[in-house]
Amino acid sequence: MTAGQIVTVDWRDALPDSGEADKRRPAVVVGAPPTFGSTLPFELVVPLTGEAAYALPGTYVTLEPTPENGCTKACFALAWCVQNVPHARLSRTPSRVTDTQLRLIRTKIAACLGVSPD
Repeated sequence: MTAGQIVTVDWRDALPDSGEADKRRPAVVVGAPPTFGSTLPFELVVPLTGEAAYALPGTYVTLEPTPENGCTKACFALAWCVQNVPHARLSRTPSRVTDTQLRLIRTKIAACLGVSPD
């Protein structure tokens, strides 16, 4: 998987009533940390949603639909929901965000964590 790729994540075994997604949903791969090396089968992802209520100020990037990203409507990349997900839960798609959008998502993640982006 490559950073910027849009994948489908299978979260269907989430805990009931936990507030976690309990379905398959799209997400943007932001990349595995270098500390993972090539041996750990995980990726860091941020989920995509069309629900504006989850787009907390300063913590998301808006994606307008394009042929490249495959979105059918405007959606939000939720940096505050960054997660480490095993490859077994991920399905590749041909879609991706732009390099500029990926940089913005990473900047929002850094802000959520209270660190400076590299």
